[in-house]
Amino acid sequence: MSSFVRDKASLPVRGSAWTIICLMILPMSVVFAVSVTDRPYLSLPEEGMSLQYYRHLFTSPEWLWSIWQSFVIACVSTAIAGALGTLGSIGCWRISSGASNVLRLIMMVPLMLPPIVYGLGAYQVWADLGWVNTYTGIIVAHAMTGIPYIVITVSTALAGLDPKLEQAARNLGAGMGATIWYVIFPNIMPGILSGLVFAFIHSWDELVIALFIAGRKVFTLPRRMWDGINENLDPTMAAVASVLILVTLALLMFELLGRGRKR
Repeated sequence: MSSFVRDKASLPVRGSAWTIICLMILPMSVVFAVSVTDRPYLSLPEEGMSLQYYRHLFTSPEWLWSIWQSFVIACVSTAIAGALGTLGSIGCWRISSGASNVLRLIMMVPLMLPPIVYGLGAYQVWADLGWVNTYTGIIVAHAMTGIPYIVITVSTALAGLDPKLEQAARNLGAGMGATIWYVIFPNIMPGILSGLVFAFIHSWDELVIALFIAGRKVFTLPRRMWDGINENLDPTMAAVASVLILVTLALLMFELLGRGRKR
């Protein structure tokens, strides 16, 4: 009887959980369905499924160029964000004072601000530096907005690291560089990898800052999708969105599998 009462009481919780899951999955499912439409505009298939827009995606020089640009920008900006965010987090961890909390909060600012606010401010600064419509400008902007993801994951990993390990390495004669490379990095590597994955996904999917900074020379994949929505509602965008979803899920699975191996 008691188990029946517990099961009955948990029904609203289960119902809410499944409702949330459906709301998360259904939009993605619709994107996959639209990507195989046989119509020349964004719609669900009517007479049958077609892969014509996937073929167009992987044979169109414009789409392939945008994919390549987004990939390169994401890789370079992720590397910069990873280096700066990791070293900054280690520095705050070693200081371990009120000042470190302030520094950590400053590094989180790009994540707290609405993208349009950060994009507007970046445009004004980048214009003075001559970085508008350049790869340098978009890479630096994506690196700065990717740093918070690194700081979050690396700081969490550092919170579980015993400071005595660093002290032991220093007492045995290791320099700061050797201590960071051989002692700290191996112990916080899961946090670093998690941050890199999220920073890459952020750069790969980012649109608002690209609209402010990137011109006709730098045409990232989200930017081309945005232009397609405004101009002709090309169903190729649904194929691109499907590929983006698969890439994002693959990266998240990689990150989860990496955590599982570390455990």
